[in-house]
Amino acid sequence: MRRGFFIGDFEFIWLNGGMFALDGGAMFGVVPKALWARKYPVDEDNTIPMVAWPLLIKTPESLVIIETGLGNKLTDKQKKIFRVKEEWNLLADLRDLGIAREDISHVILTHYDFDHAGGVVMREESGSFCLTFPRAKHYIQTTEWEDVLRPNIRSINTYWPINNELLKGTPNLELVNGESEVVKGIRVIHTGGHTKGYQIVTMESQGQSAVYPCDLLPTHAHFNPLWVMAYDNFPLDSIQQKEDIERVYLAQEAWFIFYHDPFVPACKFDLQGNIVIKWTGEHA
Repeated sequence: MRRGFFIGDFEFIWLNGGMFALDGGAMFGVVPKALWARKYPVDEDNTIPMVAWPLLIKTPESLVIIETGLGNKLTDKQKKIFRVKEEWNLLADLRDLGIAREDISHVILTHYDFDHAGGVVMREESGSFCLTFPRAKHYIQTTEWEDVLRPNIRSINTYWPINNELLKGTPNLELVNGESEVVKGIRVIHTGGHTKGYQIVTMESQGQSAVYPCDLLPTHAHFNPLWVMAYDNFPLDSIQQKEDIERVYLAQEAWFIFYHDPFVPACKFDLQGNIVIKWTGEHA
């Protein structure tokens, strides 16, 4: 858990949603390894370290979580495939903060890949399943949810029914079309790119701003708009959206907030993509 980062009245706390590793080539697409390996560490198996750290935002009125981590339902085979190094520990982090899972008021999902939505539904000690945040509204773009329910031959491998069946048809599901304010100062904006229904999150408080591009900018090393993942379903859209996001939020001197980057949870960039200030926090 990393905490102690503030934007105006908002406190940001990164929760432990799991640590894993992915193929570096897949994460950087067509970019030669000789280039991306200068910016991000890689091991002898060509895998790079990744985290799935849900972001808790404490506002004056609400407790908001963005993404939910890997969850606690992965099989041993899945843990091996995705090289899980550290398991989902989100609820323990919340308990350490004096927060019950029933206290969370809003959950925002940029999209529904298993490493982002795996914690929407949890396995209880009895072995049964339940919504992890039973009183929270879960914000998802309508186009994303439609694809979740009817995945294609590619997305069926990451949109797992076990992560959505208990949310489907409940009052907890809040479908969004385009841009919407979730709570005062926190907005979701449909961009597409990584998935058709992909959305980013923006935060503004007391004249300060931040953007949460998530898988459009999965690590600090992905600043170059052309450096997109092989996992992107619409790579040309991703490139265009990255250009737009960087132009808008660099002009605002906004913080860029990361979900997958264990080295740089938050930073500000200059126009060339160099980090001018970063926040790394500390493990609690």
